[in-house]
Parts: sequence; C-alpha cells; structure tokens
Amino acid sequence: MIEPLRLWHYLTRYVDGFLLGGILLLMLTGLFTLYSATDANLGRVTNQGINMLVALAIMWLIANIPLQHIMRIALPIYMTGLVLLLGVALFGEINNGARRWLNIGVTRIQPSELMKIAVPLMMAWYFDKHEAALRLRDYAVATLLLALPVALILRQPDLGTALLIASSGFYVLFLTGLSWRIMATLGVAAAGSLPVLWSMMHDYQRRRVMTLIDPTQDALGAGYHTIQSTIAIGSGGVLGKGWERGTQTHLDFLPERSTDFIFAVFSEEFGLIGNSLLLLLYLIVIGRGMVIAANASTQFTRLIAGSITLTFFTYIFVNVGMVIGILPVVGVPLPLISYGGTSMVTMLLGFGILMSIQTHPKLVKT
Repeated sequence: MIEPLRLWHYLTRYVDGFLLGGILLLMLTGLFTLYSATDANLGRVTNQGINMLVALAIMWLIANIPLQHIMRIALPIYMTGLVLLLGVALFGEINNGARRWLNIGVTRIQPSELMKIAVPLMMAWYFDKHEAALRLRDYAVATLLLALPVALILRQPDLGTALLIASSGFYVLFLTGLSWRIMATLGVAAAGSLPVLWSMMHDYQRRRVMTLIDPTQDALGAGYHTIQSTIAIGSGGVLGKGWERGTQTHLDFLPERSTDFIFAVFSEEFGLIGNSLLLLLYLIVIGRGMVIAANASTQFTRLIAGSITLTFFTYIFVNVGMVIGILPVVGVPLPLISYGGTSMVTMLLGFGILMSIQTHPKLVKT
C-alpha cells in the first residue's frame, strides 16, 4: 500500500482538488450531452474523451511547473505568437473566407489560440516589472501589447477569438487598479468609434448584429441559428424533455448542436433545473479561481489568476448569451462542454497555471 500512496501523492501534490472536481464534473456533463447531441455517435464522444485526457495531462504538467519558470517565458511566448500571427496574415491558409491557420509543414496551427494565454501572461509580466511606480505610460504600453494581436486576429477575421483576447487583457488592466475615470474615458471613446468599427466589419458580421435585433428578418439564413436555439430552450421548460429526447436536436432543426449551440441541446433535455445546476457548477469553478487570485502572493500571479478566471466567465457569458439571443453569434464554444480539442487544451492550460499559483506559494517570490 505504501508505493501506490506515494504515487498518488506525487500525482496530486500540485493539483487543486476543489478546482479539479468542478472541471471533471463539467467534462462528464459535456460527454453525456455530446452523446445525445451527436445521436449516440460513439466515435465523436471517444474523440472528445481523448481531447479531454490530453488537456488534463497538459494541465497537470503546467500545474507542476513553478510560476517563476512560466513568468520567464512570458515574453518569448508572446513574441512567438505575434510572429506566427504575422505569418498567418502573410502566408495563412484561407478557409470559408477566413485566414486563420498557418501550415508549418508537419501540421497546421491556429496561433490565435496561443494568444489567449500569451497576452494576459505578457501584460501581467509587464505590470509586475513596473509594479513599484505604475504610470499612465505603463498602461498605454500594456494597451498596445493587447491591441497588436487583437488587430491581427480581427483582420483574419475572427471576432470571437479577438473578443476573448481583448477581454483577457482588459481584466489585467482592471485588476492593476486602472482608475474608473480612465475606464469611463475609454468606454466613451469605444462608443464613439462604433461607426468606424461598423464600416470595417465584414458583411456577414453586420448581418449577425442586425439579426440580433430581429432574427425573423432572415429566418432561414442569418437568423436561423438564434430562432432554433431559443425554440429548443423554451421547449425544455422547467424539467426538460429528458436525455436523448430533445425534438429540436434529434429532428435536425438545431444547427451546430455539438459545438457552439450545445447549450440549447442541454437546455431542451434538462430544462431550467438542469441549467441552474450547470451554471452552479460553473460558478463553483469561477469562485475557486477568484479565491486563488485573491490569495496570490505577487502582482504577477494575482493578475494572471484573475484574468484566466474572468476570461473563463466571459466564455460562458458570450456562449450562453448568443444561444439565448441576447448577443450576436460569434463562434465561442461553451467551455468544457462543446466538442473540440483546441479550446479545451487552451482552457485547461489556464487552469494548470491557476493550480500552480495555488500549490507553489512558497516557490513564488514575494
């Protein structure tokens, strides 16, 4: 019994059990929902299970790395990501009118996913280096560090990813103590720039915004997703129709039901009560992340923990918002539930950093 106990201790000594428990429950919920959403397609469920195992392995690996080492590679990771984004702009492959992938010979990569972690890491590193005397100039530099990758990703175009990266950077700025006066000024400036942004948007992006106002104006086109998802959610009622009994799902009315609109599948089958329990699980994970951020011992760890946790919240808010029809459809998955490996790896990499912050307090310089 001694050896297995030693092995267990070795495997779990840098893992936050409370956070891991919430993540595993969400993953299990995702597999059950995916099984129904894909009409019992065991192949896709198995693939997603493999994605989850790979992501969990990466999370465990990152959790075992002291934050000093992660902090040292913040600048190289950011610069590498920026170079790769420039490579996408110049040499990237075009699929469905978007240039988001870069062929590096062995495989194709999507550098924008790397920036979801690289941008907050870089901004947290920069603020940590200038913690002693933060000035307005430092906030301007940090904003530039954020604006460069966001602009390159918007150019691809990839509005959903750009939104997530912009929010992760904003959370770093907010947590450093940026004054409300400056944030209000930035908000007014952003509102004033809306006409310019509108003119820069692609036609399909404009249609998404107009469809948000009135989905019925293009019920069989741009508004179809929103109309069908809201019907599915409403038909679930309080108790839901039961697992694998959702009519909108299994009669093929609901599009993208295993990815961006999987929340509609869950809502139809488990109803308001199921949604409440799912959101409670998310709240537990978010709450644990904020506790880790509050207890972090340095400026760097506090900023990165807060940004990762609040960006996770943004994933949930944006996905649920677009499924229920209060936000435009921007292609953001429901975290730990939607089918897909790339976003799963990115999110669990972030959770690995959270666990490292929590379990290496004595190894982080205070």
